[in-house]
This record gives sequence, C-alpha cells and structure tokens, in this order.
Amino acid sequence: MDIFYSFKDVGFWSMLPALSFDSREREKTATFARIGSSIGGSLVGVVVMPLVLSFSLQSNGGTGDDRGWFWFGFIVAAVAFVTALAVGIGTREVDNKLRENKEDTAGVSAVFKMLVKNDQLMWVALAYLLYGVGINLVNALELYYFQYIMGDPKGFSLLQFINMFVGIFAVSAFPKLADKLNRKPLFIWCLVTMLIGIGLFTVAGKSLLLVLIAAELFYIPQPIVFLVVLMIITDSVEYGQWKLGHRDESLALSVRPLVDKFGGAVSNGVVGQIAVLAGMTTGATAASITMHQQMVFKFMMFGVPAIFILIGMFVFWKKITLTEERHAEIVAELEKTWGDQFDQSNAESDKLIKSDELTAMVPVAGKVIAMKDVPDEVFSTGEMGQGIAIKPTDGKVYAPFDAEVKTVFATRHAIGLVSDNGIPVLIHVGIGTVSMKGTGFVTYVREGQHVKKGQQILEFWDPAIKKAGLDDTVLMTFTHSDLFKEFDVKVPVGSEVVNTNTAIEIKK
Repeated sequence: MDIFYSFKDVGFWSMLPALSFDSREREKTATFARIGSSIGGSLVGVVVMPLVLSFSLQSNGGTGDDRGWFWFGFIVAAVAFVTALAVGIGTREVDNKLRENKEDTAGVSAVFKMLVKNDQLMWVALAYLLYGVGINLVNALELYYFQYIMGDPKGFSLLQFINMFVGIFAVSAFPKLADKLNRKPLFIWCLVTMLIGIGLFTVAGKSLLLVLIAAELFYIPQPIVFLVVLMIITDSVEYGQWKLGHRDESLALSVRPLVDKFGGAVSNGVVGQIAVLAGMTTGATAASITMHQQMVFKFMMFGVPAIFILIGMFVFWKKITLTEERHAEIVAELEKTWGDQFDQSNAESDKLIKSDELTAMVPVAGKVIAMKDVPDEVFSTGEMGQGIAIKPTDGKVYAPFDAEVKTVFATRHAIGLVSDNGIPVLIHVGIGTVSMKGTGFVTYVREGQHVKKGQQILEFWDPAIKKAGLDDTVLMTFTHSDLFKEFDVKVPVGSEVVNTNTAIEIKK
C-alpha cells in the first residue's frame, strides 16, 4: 500500500507544471491541494476511532476489534479509489509544444545526474528528507501515545479534529509569513517551534491539555514547511535552467513527493519495530506498559526525530542559497538570454525573417523616451536590440502584431513574441521589476498561444511598481534588429502615443 501510495503521490504533485505555465497559478494550485490534503489527513484521524468502534462487536477498551478495523480500511480504500478516478477524469493538461522535454531524463542514473548538478535542488531534498523522517516518526506514533501511554485513544480523534482547522489557518498564513520573514528564516523558525513542541511533549505525560498544546506546536509549522520547500523546489527550476542550460520542471517538482514518501516509508518501516520494543502489541493496554518500555518508546518518538530535524535544519541553513532575491537575479539573467534561441546556429533560425517587412504597433500608451536614457545598460546600450521605450500612462499592454507567444516569464513582467513572419520581440515592463515576483502583474496569454495585433496580453498596476521604488518604463526590443537593412522608428522621442500608433517599420 505504501509503495503504490508513493507512486500516486509523485504523479499527483508532478502534474503541477503540466496544468499551468504560470508560477503563481502553480502556487495557488499547490496551496489549495495542500489545504485539501490537510483536511483529508486530519479527517481520517477524526473518524478513525468512531468508525472502528461503530463496526466492532467488542470495544476492547476503546481500541475496537478486527471487524471494525476491516470496515474502516474498506471505507478508506473506497473513498481513495473514487477520488483517484475523479482526478484522472477531471484534470486537463496544457497541450503545448514547449512541454516537450529537450533532455533525456529517463532512467534512474539520469535523474540522479540532474539532481547532483542542480545543487540547490539536491540540498533542499536532503534537508527535507531528514526533516521528513523526523516528523513522520512522531506523526505515526501519536496514536500509540494516546492509546498506550495516555490510555485515551479517543483523544487522538480530538487532536486530529483540531489539526484540521489549524492546518487551514497555517496554510492561509503562509503568504504573509513568507513576505515578512522570507523563506529561509521562516523554515528555521518553523523547525525551532517544532522542537519546542517535542520538548513539551516529552514532559506532558498523561495531561491531555499539555499533550494537545505540544502536538499543535509540532503540527502548526508542518503545512508551512511543506510550502516553503515546494516554493524553493519550484525556484530551482529556473536555477537549473540558468546553471545547466535546460529546464526540468516535472522532474524537479516530482522530487518533493518522492523525498516525502521516501522519508515516510523509512519511518513507517520502523514504527512496527518500535511498537514491539515498547510492548505495544495485541492485548497490551496503557496499564501493562512498563516504565522502561515507556522510556524506550519516548526516546524513539521524541529523541530520534529531534536529532533528524536538527540535522535537516543545519543542512538547510548552511547549504540553501537560493533565496527570493537570488531567484530574481537568476530570472533577470535568463531574460538577457532571450534572443540566444534565435541565433543563426540555432535550430530555430530558419523561422527568422520569412518576409521582407514588418510593421509593429505601440504596445502601451504613454510618452516615448530615448533608448539611451533607459536606466539599464542591457537596454540602453542595445545589448537586447533596437526598439522603443515608453513612460506608460496606462497599465494595459497589447500585442504589436500577429504573433505566437514564445515566453511568458514566471514573474509576469515580460513576454517574448515571435511574429507570424518569424521576427522575435521582447516586451518588458519596468526596470528591476523581476524583484516584484509577479506582484501587480497579470498576464492574459500563455506560452504557445497565437495572438492578434492589438490583443491585450498583459496588465500591470503602475502604483505597485512605483511603491517598490522601481522605474516603470515599458520597452519593446527586437533581439535581431542588426539583421535588417532598415529599422525605422516612427514615433519621435517626447511624443504621446497609444497602442493604435505605428511604432516601428522593419525591412529586410
């Protein structure tokens, strides 16, 4: 069961890049999925003992009998089967040629090769594995604690009922917490809180109040840690692209569930042995467990997990350098390579300049400024090609000609288009706006989509850019403008323009 559950979970979470190309949509999808999994996981804990006892012929001191456990398992299996069918039938993958993998990552050796080369993905996977073994040990042994240490198995249902609501609250608080603390400090604070919970758990004894407080201190950070790790792994896709020269989205995003399930499998594999060592076998009760057996159980439930969590925290703190700021820098560097895919040595070079001329319209309303005055050398020196720069008076950005959307940057501040006659152009909103991580930007197109001249492709909220202390200049640059005999800018510097004005005429 656990092996195939792991297969299912890897497949489920690695669907994220197949459902959307937008990083924010992925975050939302992952957050909602995590809320669902928190409710589902807690709900099982709430109903486990009531269902078992309901179907049992004998209560056996509140633990139920074989008949009750069988029907509990049967109900869980039936619900799992029906909901798995719903996911399979109800989801629709994005059909896009950009999802074609350019690298051969089939086989275990290729997977580990990619993992080792993407060092940030490797370190976050190792830290999360150590953390996962620790938390799964505690979580798996909680029912044993209530049943054999406290002698109150129904208290476990109460704990899971509380967890269901606490989990939703914790997930909902993630965006604000991440914004205040940033992901790396947030991860550390979460693990410190969990260690405090473990410490209180060790001295709580049979006090239901202390046990519940300790258990919640241990549980509250778990959904937040999940999302922190998921976001770092998501960012490692761009990190890997920057470092290795290609993207491995599905592979990278499948690492989290793979590591999670591996950690769970390791901990679940020893839970039965711990129960035997502590005398928690058939017929045992809280009264029959000796003091020595309690000490053995508590060391395995609290001491060993604390060691794993501490090591995981150390690895994370020392080795993870992929902060939000570093990710923004990487995306900015990837922007500069936008035109590289269209150079004459590239396989796509035959798509360039299929006709003699092109007319490009103004992408946004505003006032034209000189390219040399743009406060970014990449644009002002012409490194990104010739084009126009506009101080916007409106936040709506339009397609300058009929084209295919080639790239929608994850931070939504830039879009790369290729005209129907094969000419690439980059439309870029603001200077340094990659650091805003998509805040204040909305894209209305997806990669691979065909757009018509004058169709709105992007919208931004100018006050958000200015509040961040950034320049709001909108740029439209042609990355291979040196290939054209004539590159005629039709809008003079200082003129007021709208999107129906002709901006540039290009002739071969």
